[in-house]
Amino acid sequence: MARWLLHIDLDQFQAAVEFRRHPELRGQPVIVGGNGDPAEPRKVVSCASYPARAHGVRAGMPLRTALRVCPDGVFLAQDLATYAEASAEIMALLRTFPGRVEVLGFDEAFLAVDTDDPEELAREIRTAIAELGLTCAVGIGDNKTRAKLATGFAKAVGKTGPDPIQPVDDGAGTGIFRLTADNWTELMAHRPTGALWGIGARISKRLSALGIETVADLAAADRHALAVEFGPNTGPYLWVLGHGAGDTDISEPREPVGHSRSETFPADLTELADLDAAVTRLATQVTEETLAAGRAVTRVSVTVRTKTFYTRSKQRKLAAPSTDLDLVVRTALEVLHAFDLDRPIRLLGVRVEFAML
Repeated sequence: MARWLLHIDLDQFQAAVEFRRHPELRGQPVIVGGNGDPAEPRKVVSCASYPARAHGVRAGMPLRTALRVCPDGVFLAQDLATYAEASAEIMALLRTFPGRVEVLGFDEAFLAVDTDDPEELAREIRTAIAELGLTCAVGIGDNKTRAKLATGFAKAVGKTGPDPIQPVDDGAGTGIFRLTADNWTELMAHRPTGALWGIGARISKRLSALGIETVADLAAADRHALAVEFGPNTGPYLWVLGHGAGDTDISEPREPVGHSRSETFPADLTELADLDAAVTRLATQVTEETLAAGRAVTRVSVTVRTKTFYTRSKQRKLAAPSTDLDLVVRTALEVLHAFDLDRPIRLLGVRVEFAML
C-alpha cells in the first residue's frame, strides 16, 4: 500500500460551530469576532460564514469595516472555549481512523495513512464529520505540500472560477481532490508563486523582482541564485516548493509547554491600576487553565505592546515549580512593573510555562 497524506480542512469552522447551537442562523451572513459588537474598536473578524464572505467580509478585517460592507450581518462574540471543545471532538474522531494525526490548528489537520484507496477514506472522514453537524474538504497528496494545496481544489470541486485553487465561498463546493507528482505540472506550473503554501506576498514580490513569476519559473530557477537572495536555507527551500516536494510523513504530536492569554484594549490603558487589573485577570486565567491540566508553573512572562505597536516581553523563573495561583499572579505583576510604563498600552499578554513532567 502507498503512503498518502490527507489534509482535512473544516469549513467556516467557528461559524459552523455556532450553527450547531443556533440552527436558525444557517444561511445567514454570520460574522464572529471580538465581543460581537461591530462598534468595538480594534477588534477584527475571526471567521465569516460563506454568505458573509459573499459580501466581502474576510478574516482579519476590522469589525467596523465588516459592518460597513455587510450591514445585515449577524455579529457573534468569539467563544474560544466552545471552539476548542469542538476542535478536540473532531481531532478525536480523526484518530479513530487508520493512520496518525498531526493537528495544525482548531480547524485543520493532516492524516498520514497507508492505503490503496485514499478517496474512500476521505469520503468516510467527510461522512463522519457531517454526522457531527460540520463539513470539511479533504486534500489528498503524496506529500504534505501537495495535500495542503489539494484542499483548495477540493473546495472548488464542481465549481468554476478564475482560479479554482482558491476556496469557493458559497460553501457548496466542498469535496475531495488529489494532487500528486503526476498532475502537479498541469495544475500548478502556470500559477503565480504566491499560490504555493509557504510563499506569502512579500516573498512573492521578491521573486518577481528576480523575474520569477510562476511556479514553473521557480522550479526552473537557479538554486544558487536563490540561496544568494534568500539565504542558504530559505533559497533552496523555495526551489523545492516550486517542484511541489514536501514531507511524506507527519510530525509527532507535541505536548504543549505552556498557556498564554493576551488582550487588545478598546482604549489604550495609561493608569497603573488598570494595567495591574488586566494582568491579574490574564494571569489568573492562564494559571487556572494550567492547574486544570494538572500541571505546575515554572516561568511567567508578560508582553506589553504600546500605542505605537512597540512590543517587548519580560519573564521571570519561579524559585520552584508551583501550583500557587497567588504566587503566579504576584510574579506576573512584578514582571509588569519591570517595564517603563510611561506610554499608553494597547495590548497586554501573560504566558506561563509548564514544569517538565
